Amino acid sequence: MICGTAFHTPVRGKLEILEGVLISVDGAGRIAEIISPQNPDFAEAKTRAEAEGRLLELPANQVLLPGLVDLHIHAPQWPQLGKALDVPLEVWLQKYTFPLEARYSDLGFAREIYADLVAGLLANGTTTAVYFATIHMEASLALAQTCLEKGQRAFVGKVAMDDPDQCPDFYRDKDAATALDEMRRFIDAVRELSPANDPLVRPVITPRFIPSCTDELLQGLGKLAAETGCLIQTHCSESDWEKDFVKARFGKTDTEVLADFGLLREHTILAHSNFVTDGDLDLIRERGAAVAHCPLSNIYFANAVFPLRAALDRNVRVGLGSDISGGHSPSILDGCRHTLMAARARQGGVDPALSPADRGVAHSQITVAEAFWLATAGGGEALGLKVGKFEPGHQFDALLIDQDAPGSNIRTWPELDSPEDVFQKIVLNAMRANIKRIWVSGDYVGRSD
Repeated sequence: MICGTAFHTPVRGKLEILEGVLISVDGAGRIAEIISPQNPDFAEAKTRAEAEGRLLELPANQVLLPGLVDLHIHAPQWPQLGKALDVPLEVWLQKYTFPLEARYSDLGFAREIYADLVAGLLANGTTTAVYFATIHMEASLALAQTCLEKGQRAFVGKVAMDDPDQCPDFYRDKDAATALDEMRRFIDAVRELSPANDPLVRPVITPRFIPSCTDELLQGLGKLAAETGCLIQTHCSESDWEKDFVKARFGKTDTEVLADFGLLREHTILAHSNFVTDGDLDLIRERGAAVAHCPLSNIYFANAVFPLRAALDRNVRVGLGSDISGGHSPSILDGCRHTLMAARARQGGVDPALSPADRGVAHSQITVAEAFWLATAGGGEALGLKVGKFEPGHQFDALLIDQDAPGSNIRTWPELDSPEDVFQKIVLNAMRANIKRIWVSGDYVGRSD
């Protein structure tokens, strides 16, 4: 049982501050009860937990946040983080990324990188991760095993990519039939790793994106999703080159093509989606799919800003993605900050030669509470998981934030800062060093140092 103050955004745009509450966690790692100090049972429950040696009481300078949800990570690109961002997407893949990902045929290399990746993301507060792996069966399974061993909730996808015109000979599936057979075997193998009704690690069907897959493979993956009930992840309308390629090949948008192939389903995660039309957004909402908004990598590769406010106003499910390594930060708190900046840039515009009225898209900005919701409860809703908020029945995925950690950039003054101000300062200034403890499903899985 934990006694202290917690911040969360259970509803988009609404900050809720749970001051000095008791949070009780059951044996399955779910929140059993939240008792406020005004509850007549508060004192007795606290005294009993303390006497039984199961009370963690937080000092005034420490608060709880829900664990962070990262909807889009390229796990094998971890060694590339912070470099190789100098060329367009279609060149970047061939010059840097495919050669790196091909190295994961070496299982020892894969295990070394993935152990460092999962530990690093947990330390940055990512308690739920959605991973692209590589085309390699054993290495992709090693990523799933690593997540399970380190206690991170994860969706892991063995990547499918078989089109010889877009994928190099040294890094692609042999053909559609081989890719589909391996995807089926991968799904079964991951499910065997974590066979519980509510498994910590799950498989996710992962066509890399439309340009890298033949029609036969896309069709087969859609049928496999319907058969197995697996979630799907892929890229959607990421850049001018990518969306133009799809338009030339099919005469339709990415969203429409994915729907035609049975790949736009409940909780399908569409990374980026920068060039979606209003019709695409409506289709995404109708199918129950979701967008992984990746504001940092969009700066490098999209040539556009995702219409976040338009998506939210249409009640499209949206969460945040780091897009490692197209995004050079592993922190979803950084993702909140980049989301705020991207939305303001979309509203204000970027060309000073234009008049203010012509420079941007009106009503595009979002609030800090909305950005944090995207990083927590919004991401959970995108995946259909009860995570990202402090409510009975939800998983206790949580971060202990120490505002006074050595080197902290969080500076507060009681006479100047309301609890709402403290929340904003944490979201905008907290660093890895401020994350002192991390829990996933009630299990302590580490600390930032």
